[in-house]
Amino acid sequence: MAMTIHVDVVSAEQLLYSGPAEFVILPGEAGELGVYPRHAPLVTRLKPGSVRVKVPDREEEELIWVNGGLLEVQPDVVTVLSDSAVRGKDLDEAKALEAKRAAEEAMKNRTGAMEIAKAQAELAEAVAQLAAIQRLRKIK
Repeated sequence: MAMTIHVDVVSAEQLLYSGPAEFVILPGEAGELGVYPRHAPLVTRLKPGSVRVKVPDREEEELIWVNGGLLEVQPDVVTVLSDSAVRGKDLDEAKALEAKRAAEEAMKNRTGAMEIAKAQAELAEAVAQLAAIQRLRKIK
């Protein structure tokens, strides 16, 4: 049996995953992070994207989309805290495409720096959801 690390992925509404993992891939602000058992302690922010959990004795990864958040890594525990998160199988492609279209339209019509920054954040969120949906399709 492979070494494992305990993973908790929590949103403001619910616990999305709690259990063992062989490794976890997360969307760090500076790029993807890979966390294996006995990883050095770490606290960092996450950007919108996919958290991929390699569950022992399962071929496919557990995919959870997070809208940013915080990551805490201890040698035997990984904790992801996000304001909002969705299990990969529950992502809605039509809704994500509409959000992307609306964000692109908002970027064209905004003039203030705050309005542009908000539209850019909404666009990044929609693009991250669509990427998670595409990754999930490749797994199946």
